[in-house]
Amino acid sequence: MAIPVHTPRVNNNDDEVRLVGLEVAVGDRVSRGQAVAQIETDKAIMEIEAPAEGYVLDIAAPLDSQIAVGSVLIWLGATPDEAVPQAATDLDTPPPEGAIATPTAKARQLLQRYGLTAAQVPAQGPRLTAAAVSSYAASQGLAPLAGPPPPRSTARAPEPTPGVPGQWRELQGDEKGMLATVTWHRDHAVPGYIELEYDPRPWAEYARTFAERHKLMLNPLLSLMAWRLTRLAAAMPKLNSALVGERRYEYAAVNLGFTAQVDETLYLCVLRDAEQRDALEFVNALLDLQRRAAVHKLAADETRGATLGFSSMERWKVSQHIPVLPPLASLMVAHTADAQGRAVLGATYDHRVLNGFQVVSALRKLGKPPSDTP
Repeated sequence: MAIPVHTPRVNNNDDEVRLVGLEVAVGDRVSRGQAVAQIETDKAIMEIEAPAEGYVLDIAAPLDSQIAVGSVLIWLGATPDEAVPQAATDLDTPPPEGAIATPTAKARQLLQRYGLTAAQVPAQGPRLTAAAVSSYAASQGLAPLAGPPPPRSTARAPEPTPGVPGQWRELQGDEKGMLATVTWHRDHAVPGYIELEYDPRPWAEYARTFAERHKLMLNPLLSLMAWRLTRLAAAMPKLNSALVGERRYEYAAVNLGFTAQVDETLYLCVLRDAEQRDALEFVNALLDLQRRAAVHKLAADETRGATLGFSSMERWKVSQHIPVLPPLASLMVAHTADAQGRAVLGATYDHRVLNGFQVVSALRKLGKPPSDTP
């Protein structure tokens, strides 16, 4: 008899979740407790485990689709050719005649908003979902009893004035840039941070081979890692995008921001159209930017417009580095290695654009060099 793998409820307020990962395919044999899929809510990513061993007979939803909580996501069978049951899932089973479906938390909010009761809305299962309430309200031409909540005030309290004697100084250009960056991060992004360790040896060997092949005097390790990041962003446009209002803006080019500390000035050097450069061209162009940053000779457009960021504090051997996001970017990778040789890749990301699973996937790929040395 086939065994269903149901979509679990993670949060009481979520009637649907997004399928963000599939670890199995039809025909695969799985063990009890083996992770078979990942789902995402507004707040978390959760793995779904196989409740028993068996063969995957069917996967009911495609990757990146919204799936109903309680629905059957995967069918398992004792043999690979076992028939997939056609019986409806629990959520598809309508409640007994005369019974009132229990509304979910979001459905209750919508009922109040439209002045309805649960008994008025036909349900498709034992739970009355927000989608059912919205559909019913639309079919009846109902309008919300009250308008949408007023927008959150963005007014901030006046900044306190120092009460200790001192002297005012005007901000320099780089300080104004830092102010704009940090203020955007504070006022607009919903930042998250993830980090993981990686084995630095393959990257070190890759950089050494690359330097010998192209007769480079300086270690190109960090430049090559940044180049690798631009390739990942080209393959996954979400990494190279920003949220503006309620829409996501995908950039046509990857403009890589690379931090350079010069004395007490921190630059974010911007290498434009980075995804169009091969590894050697990228390394040389980034080195040229860093050299001109060292003598404070960067052009204005070389310090703004980053769509993606990379920063390393390895030279200071810090144990953790949590960068702020450049304005209108959704990912800033942080690299470091401490005095004990522990190598870490971290990332500050805009949680409105990216989720933790996507960031971890990108960092894991970034932690390994390409298979061939260009």
